[in-house]
Amino acid sequence: MPEFLKAPAPGFDDPLNLLRACHDRIRERLDTLERLPGHLARRGADVEARAAVRRILAYFDGAAPHHHADEDRDLFPLLLDAEGRSGWDAKIPAILDRLAGEHPRLEQGWGILRIDLEAVAEGEVRPLSEAGAWVRLTREHLALEETHVLPLAARLLNSRELERLGRAMARRRGVAFPGG
Repeated sequence: MPEFLKAPAPGFDDPLNLLRACHDRIRERLDTLERLPGHLARRGADVEARAAVRRILAYFDGAAPHHHADEDRDLFPLLLDAEGRSGWDAKIPAILDRLAGEHPRLEQGWGILRIDLEAVAEGEVRPLSEAGAWVRLTREHLALEETHVLPLAARLLNSRELERLGRAMARRRGVAFPGG
């Protein structure tokens, strides 16, 4: 779907839906990564492949590190502080620990995959042998966040905590929080 037809992303005043929208954008890039080896085999590193790879690189180099920081520095601690509230899930500390531990693995895997993607962006055909495992881990990671973390955050975090999360996310990106 062309970008101009997509609904606008939620703002920092709606941080949980903004994180979900970020997950949607991640999945779009993962879908492209999964199709890319077949495209490279059929058509080489043509203009279309190079453009797609540049979009992938731009997203995972720019937005993804902020996304991990949003979770590790802000969302996960807010959830841990909510322990004991009605609706708390005793499995959450272990899930958050697992997710936080996966972030460095995802970043390391990205660093390796990125080398091949940069070569494709310059017109070289590469096998992208690291892509499949990295895409699988990323999809599993997103599923765990969307199945456990985001629904719990929606149930447990109050409006002040959500505003604090949204303000931290905006500050990290150097943008103003809506309404000041």
